Amino acid sequence: MYELVQVSEKCYYINCPAKIGVYVADRDNVYLVDSGNDKDAGRKVRQILDKNGWHLTAILNTHSNADHIGGNKYLQGQMGCKVYSGGIEAAFTKYPVLEPSFLYGGYPCKDLRHKFLMAQESSVTYFSDESFPKEIEVIPLPGHFFDMVGFRMPDGVVFLADCISSRETLEKYAVSFIYDVGAYLKTLDMVEGMEAAMFVSAHAEASADIRELVCYNRNKVQSIAERILSICEEPKCFERILQEVFKGYGLSMNFEQYVLVGSTVRSYLSWLKDTGKLSAEFQDSMLLWQKA
Repeated sequence: MYELVQVSEKCYYINCPAKIGVYVADRDNVYLVDSGNDKDAGRKVRQILDKNGWHLTAILNTHSNADHIGGNKYLQGQMGCKVYSGGIEAAFTKYPVLEPSFLYGGYPCKDLRHKFLMAQESSVTYFSDESFPKEIEVIPLPGHFFDMVGFRMPDGVVFLADCISSRETLEKYAVSFIYDVGAYLKTLDMVEGMEAAMFVSAHAEASADIRELVCYNRNKVQSIAERILSICEEPKCFERILQEVFKGYGLSMNFEQYVLVGSTVRSYLSWLKDTGKLSAEFQDSMLLWQKA
């Protein structure tokens, strides 16, 4: 864990729960793609940088989930680096309580205000700032989270953040987090047609060909949608739908899983309603969902 793996002349990744990318423009200008899940991750990253004699210029955040920005504050405080972000992700990075608040749909109780769902705040510079390295291409990858992006480096390596996951990850978690199902499927279509010297995903093995894995991720989304439609053969409220999703996939419910899977199921319900596959009706002061 936290070993440095080289994938091209100037690009590496640090192998950890959410892979951290490294782009070495030169010894004095090194860029991270994300920073890990907490202060300890940031400390281990710094040790790797120091061992190689690299100076950290900036962290490029793909999105604001806590497991991708958790090392920001430590590295920014210790090394004075910039943190680049954009769109809604920049707001979540500056004000991390927004993540558990969004997931829960209200003020989050203490069970949700911890490092796995709420990173420490960090100062943000926008991708549009003139200081952002011109040789790095920012690739919009919406769907998993609000304004998630990836990065194409000058040597053809593309960092894809969380837009695809390994088969093992998808099987382990069953219902992986998605904010906007429609946007996510469009992103998969776009990524499927991309060419790169190497693709580095946060939760899958680095590979030069990801088309088969993209297809697997797409099929997983469709199978979850079909299961939700099946659950909604009869009118059901959200809590009952969520209960049947957890039971159907053999998931254990706790506060973290309740908000992560719950938010995702709500996103599926919205997408299925917007595409005409589900109807929604208020009855006896309850919102009921039913297959159209």
